[in-house]
Amino acid sequence: MAVVPQGPVAANPLDRDQPSYLRLPGIAPDAVPVRVGVILPFSSSNPGTRALAGAMMKAAELAMFDSGNRNVILMTADEGNGGPAAANAAQQLLAQGAEVIVGPLFGPSVSAVAPIARDRAVPVLAFSTERSVAGNGAYLLSFLPQSEVRRVVRYAAANGHRQFALLAPQTAYGDVAQDAFRAAVASVEGNIVDVERFAPNAGAVAAPSAAVAKSGADAVLIAQGGVMLRAIAPTLSLDGMSRDKVKLLGTGLWDDDPALAREAALEGSWYAAPAPNADAQFIAKYRGTFGVAPPQLASLAYDALSLVALLAQGQPYHRFTQAALMDPNGFAGVNGIFRFDADSTTERGLAILEMTPSGPVVVSPAPTTFIGKNS
Repeated sequence: MAVVPQGPVAANPLDRDQPSYLRLPGIAPDAVPVRVGVILPFSSSNPGTRALAGAMMKAAELAMFDSGNRNVILMTADEGNGGPAAANAAQQLLAQGAEVIVGPLFGPSVSAVAPIARDRAVPVLAFSTERSVAGNGAYLLSFLPQSEVRRVVRYAAANGHRQFALLAPQTAYGDVAQDAFRAAVASVEGNIVDVERFAPNAGAVAAPSAAVAKSGADAVLIAQGGVMLRAIAPTLSLDGMSRDKVKLLGTGLWDDDPALAREAALEGSWYAAPAPNADAQFIAKYRGTFGVAPPQLASLAYDALSLVALLAQGQPYHRFTQAALMDPNGFAGVNGIFRFDADSTTERGLAILEMTPSGPVVVSPAPTTFIGKNS
């Protein structure tokens, strides 16, 4: 069994309760409340971002209510537009005695918050999709393509595919997908026969698609969804790539567009995503409480606070350790099981779905446990 490191050394750890820390009426004098700092962009200049922050906060409150732990204090601070505002938010929460920080949302904010929290031995459960900000006390509880790419490549290899090609956009998402693709193919001892990147517009996919079609691949990962995917798939067919010989593979981006099921060129393709309707209970609970459906990222805030509540029974100021957070058995979340990888990003238990004319169907169920899984 791998030994989980103890985490970064803190110069000025918050290791005991202090009279200056926030305490609410009704908490016994000898009890140490679980002080949880939440940093989100409540005053962002973008209205959509402000709305998302509000929804994530509601999901966090819902998780606390569902946990039944009345010893938890949620303390909020404003990420604003990031940078100095996020750093100030972290300082404020630490001065109030936060044992763990949930958020912030954006990568630059995580970069600003993480060293401040690290100095006090306080972990950060952030929601950024920028992998580069993870590690050394900052954990990314976000939807990243690594798990999806690894899952679908390994499933394809287990079903006889050995020659892999990649089509990915020239974006940050495409960069992450490419790195994950190379690692996943290496892990199954497959061969990468082509990697093609394209500008993120529908007019730029013809030449890369033609190159992949002629590469000799028997499995092609397309790290793209939506309108551009609907442009790429027929192009591959027109360039001579036969569906009965070449399997198209996808990421969770494919799960966001019901119209893809009507694209004949995608019939029989596989992609990795959470089990269908895995989040149905959370959506119903959120809608029943707040009268509207939650945005997708709200589930991350619910999972973060549920994880905090689960670990809250430990010794005050020693309960959110790296060893506890990186439990290899993982945790149950809204979208299925998850755990933190060695790089502090999130590995998820995902299903494999196959595109059919009547919609996606599960061909390999999502795992319900990480026990016995070595990678």
